[in-house]
Amino acid sequence: MTDKLDFMREELEAAQAEKRYINIRTMDSPADAWMVVDGKKVLNFCTNNYLGLANHSEIKAAAKKAVEEWGVGPGAVRTIAGTQRLHVECERRLAEFKRVEAALLVQSGFCANQAAIPPLVGRDKESGAQDCIFSDRLNHASIIDGARLSGAKIIVFEHRDPADLEAKIKEHLPNFRRGLMITDGVFSMDGDIAPLDKLYEVAAKYDVLTMVDDAHGEGVLGQGRGIVAHFGLEGKFDVEIGTLSKAFGVMGGVIAGKSVVVDYIRQKARPNLFSSALTPADTAACMAAVDHVEAHPELVEKLWENAEYFKAGIQKLGIDTGRTETPIVPVMLGEVKLAKEFSARLFEYGVFAMALGFPTVPQGQARIRVMNTAAHTRDDLDKGLEIFEKVARELGVI
Repeated sequence: MTDKLDFMREELEAAQAEKRYINIRTMDSPADAWMVVDGKKVLNFCTNNYLGLANHSEIKAAAKKAVEEWGVGPGAVRTIAGTQRLHVECERRLAEFKRVEAALLVQSGFCANQAAIPPLVGRDKESGAQDCIFSDRLNHASIIDGARLSGAKIIVFEHRDPADLEAKIKEHLPNFRRGLMITDGVFSMDGDIAPLDKLYEVAAKYDVLTMVDDAHGEGVLGQGRGIVAHFGLEGKFDVEIGTLSKAFGVMGGVIAGKSVVVDYIRQKARPNLFSSALTPADTAACMAAVDHVEAHPELVEKLWENAEYFKAGIQKLGIDTGRTETPIVPVMLGEVKLAKEFSARLFEYGVFAMALGFPTVPQGQARIRVMNTAAHTRDDLDKGLEIFEKVARELGVI
C-alpha cells in the first residue's frame, strides 16, 4: 500500500540527487558586509541590503522608539482597527519621496503585487467580460502570481521588447475590456533594466494601464528614487510597486500612484482587507530609512562605485557577467551542479554567495548572483575577487 506522502519523498529525493535541493543556511548575525552564517564569519554577497541600512543605528533607534510608543503590533487589519497614525505618516512620506499623489503601505513587496493587480483587471462575473495583462517574459514570481489571481488573460511579451509589446497590444487588446502592462524595473536575476520610457510610450499610445515593480530599483537608480525617476516618468505610471526590504533594509511594500488609483486599490486589495497591518517598528524604520537615503546620496554613489569595480574584476578573469546594468552581478556558470559546487567552495574560503539554478533561472543558465552593497570596503571587494579567482581556477572555470 502506498503512502499518500510518497510523492513528496520521491520529489525531494530527486531534487537532492540532481543537486536541485535547496539547503537553507542560517544567519547568526544581522545583514551587513560581513556576517556570521552557520557559525562561520563570511564576506556577504547574498543579501539585497544595497545601501547597508539593515543594521543601521539610526533606523534601529526609530524601530525601538516606535515599539515603546505604539507596541509590537497593530492588532488588526488596516480597514478595521489597524491603521495607526504611523501608517498614515509613512504613506505620506513615501508618496513625497516617490513624487506621486498617494501611497498605500502593505506587508511586503510580494503582497503589493498580489494586492494591486486583481483590483485593476480581471473578469466581470455578470457580463463575462475579461481584461488582459501584458507581462514581460521575465517578470518576478510575485507579478506572475498576482496576474494569475486576477483572472485576467495573461499575454507575455518578449523581454524588454517594446516592439513586441506593441504587436501584442494591437493583436489582443481589441478582444478585451481593458489592458494592463506590467514590467519589473530591474530584473533581479540578470540585473538588466526595463526600457521604461519606450514601454510607457507604447502603453500610452493604446490607453493601456501601466504598472512597474521597482523592488530592485529603489535606492539604486534615479539618485535613489528608483527607475521611474531614472527615466523622468514621475507621476506618469499608473501604479508603482516598491519594496522596503531591499535598499531600505526594513520590511514592507508600497503601492504608489495617483490618488484615485491608490484609493481604488485600498478599497479592494485583499492583503489590505484581510491581513494585519505592518508592525509599528517596521513602519517607523521604513520612514527613517527613506529619510536617510534622501539625506545621504553618497550611499548610492558608493554602491555604484563598488558594483562597477567588482564587475570589472570578474570580467577581467574572463567570466561572463551576463547582461547586467546594475549592482546585481551574475557570475554565469551554466550547469547547476557547477554553480552549487562553486558556491560551496566560496563559503569554505569565507565568501557567502549563493548559487541560483532552475527553476529560479532557465535551464543551463545557473549562476552565482553577487549582490554588491555600499557597506563593502575596497578591501572587501579585493578579498572577494581573490577568492572568486581561486575557486574559478580550482573548478576549471578559467
